[in-house]
Amino acid sequence: MAALRSHNCPHHLLRRLLTPAYDSLRKQEELRTKLSALPAVYCSPSAEADAKILALSLSQIVDACEDGSLAPTHVLQAYGKRCVAAHEATNCLADVFFEEAQRSAAAPLASHRPLHGVPVSVKDCIDIAGHDTTLGYSSRVGQPAVQSAPIVRLLRDAGGLVYAKTTLPTGCLSFEVSSDIFGKTTNPYNAAFSPGASTGGGAALVASQGSMIEVGTDLGGSTRYPAAYCGLYSVKGSHGRFPSHGSVSCMPGLEAVPTITAPLARSLDDLEEFWKRVVEMKPWEYDHTCVPLPWRSTDFSLSGQRLKFGLIMDDGVVSPTPANTRALLEVASALAKQGHEVVPFYPPSPLEGLKIGYQLMFSEGAASVTAPLRAGERISPAIRTVRTILRLPLWLKKLQATLLRWFSRPQGRNNAWASLLEIFHPKSALEERRLVVEREAYKAAWHEAWKREGLDFVLTVPHALPAVPTDPKASDRATLVSANYAFLYNLLDFSAGVLPVGYVDRARDSYAPDFREEAKYRAMNDVARAVHDLYDADSMHGMPLAVQIVGRRFEEEKVLAGMKVIEKALWATGKGFVPRQF
Repeated sequence: MAALRSHNCPHHLLRRLLTPAYDSLRKQEELRTKLSALPAVYCSPSAEADAKILALSLSQIVDACEDGSLAPTHVLQAYGKRCVAAHEATNCLADVFFEEAQRSAAAPLASHRPLHGVPVSVKDCIDIAGHDTTLGYSSRVGQPAVQSAPIVRLLRDAGGLVYAKTTLPTGCLSFEVSSDIFGKTTNPYNAAFSPGASTGGGAALVASQGSMIEVGTDLGGSTRYPAAYCGLYSVKGSHGRFPSHGSVSCMPGLEAVPTITAPLARSLDDLEEFWKRVVEMKPWEYDHTCVPLPWRSTDFSLSGQRLKFGLIMDDGVVSPTPANTRALLEVASALAKQGHEVVPFYPPSPLEGLKIGYQLMFSEGAASVTAPLRAGERISPAIRTVRTILRLPLWLKKLQATLLRWFSRPQGRNNAWASLLEIFHPKSALEERRLVVEREAYKAAWHEAWKREGLDFVLTVPHALPAVPTDPKASDRATLVSANYAFLYNLLDFSAGVLPVGYVDRARDSYAPDFREEAKYRAMNDVARAVHDLYDADSMHGMPLAVQIVGRRFEEEKVLAGMKVIEKALWATGKGFVPRQF
């Protein structure tokens, strides 16, 4: 095989076909070697002392490490054991470098460090010097980053223990977490389901307590879906609030809908503390893209303010499935019982936002996400479908759209899907600029609607499904069109948070056996039908349920405070979320 990699090898075609497999196997072997070389302590069962450390909050860990009552090395060992166990259960690790974190943990304390001893993992699209940044592509194996991303440098300066990179799907844009390099990552709640979108490896790790914080990325929900699917908390900020430079995008150069770096945590308090402490480290001094906006503490419990939530039950493309609908209505009811106002909100058409956003995101024909692929290398079925549609002649897509409108019964049920299909085509530079103008007009319309209704927040679901099965065919059937519940707020550049609120219950959330004969199902477009056909409350029983709370631009503190209001309201009704222990 080494000969095949030689530049002098005459079998160029064979080499081209075998190199992706070779590099994938090389990456897998590298990880196995690193894990097998770990000190024995990381492969031993968790002890009582480890359990006590795992029970500490982020602020408690920092305080204990600062006053010397807890050694960061002991924190690393406790979380490191869970990290190894989580990988064995879910296949969530892309790389480990415990020895680097060990050196950081043992370094003498020079001054107060706001994240002293906090265990942090990062998604394998964020640069760490000396380590690959693969994005799931075999072509990026063996090309270690020269410099760490600003967020990594900030975390280390703050005393954070960065010790692992987590898996992601090839090219990121997927509801499943699968690649030729890393294989398939599964959900710790149920291995038959995905841990959710491209930060799914990190979500599986955090849910299993193999890390306290995961730093991932979000282009269309890629931190919020994993949070929803794995019973975690996440807040995606507005572009420029959290350090994102040095995070390699699957669509480099895309400014119309920028990729946002964002954290996930197992508790809301830990998420808020992490956000606060990162901002207090003045990230604008590390990352030129960050806005110099200090942390603005917000606490609605202290102020006693009654809030107004605009409820979006349906995006007009894919309606939520029964479990997600129930979760959203229960949250709305709990908020109303606490004296908050929850009103239906009918914003500017989410479908129009989807059409503008997806045309901008795929204006280059999806070349960015598919160009790094080598011959024979797999990518998610959802992206393959997108690429196929983009490559079809525009006249053919318009014809298909016309036929969809004419022959769908009941007539008109496929209008939304047809209107997207007939415009989904690569754009010229001039067309792309016109779309940017449309985007700004759309954002202005949202601004006016929000102001007119006097809203504090928008409340909706993160996705139509509680989770997507790991079966690759499921990812294709769910399609990226169903991502608009999260993607819309990337387009708008709003702050958006996801928090777990319960679990799927087969007794309350099942469809009737003949639901496909019901008028509601018959009226759904083809994309929505495919999503609802994936829903099975029996197999999804016990999977986490979540809601999404949305604030306006740069309202990250307010969104976190709003999440606390929701959590308090749920506990007051006896329905607070308790995560599973793995």
